[in-house]
Amino acid sequence: MAVEDEMSSFLFRLPTSLKEELEQKAAENHKSISAQLRDIVRDALHKDESGSLEVRTFLGQEIDLSSIDEENGLVYVNGIYYRYLIEGNHKKENVQKYIVIEANGNILTLRPLT
Repeated sequence: MAVEDEMSSFLFRLPTSLKEELEQKAAENHKSISAQLRDIVRDALHKDESGSLEVRTFLGQEIDLSSIDEENGLVYVNGIYYRYLIEGNHKKENVQKYIVIEANGNILTLRPLT
């Protein structure tokens, strides 16, 4: 955070159990609760900007059933073949579309859309 950034504050309510988790995480990271919460918010807001090309491009994208090559374990997305997993390690279902829910290296995780 830049030194010239103006700081502001606001009331933030959360369950006691979640506050205790936040306090524990802050202690583990040798930070104040405020600094830990600020970092969590910053990371959440900028998550898509810092992810891989696959994360930024493919998350949430719908994939047609015809794009999945079950025999070779590949899925064709935007002109590139990727290895794939189906959420929960299930076999390919006979649904018309899947959605990409995770991208980890060259492996996409798909969820059937019903």
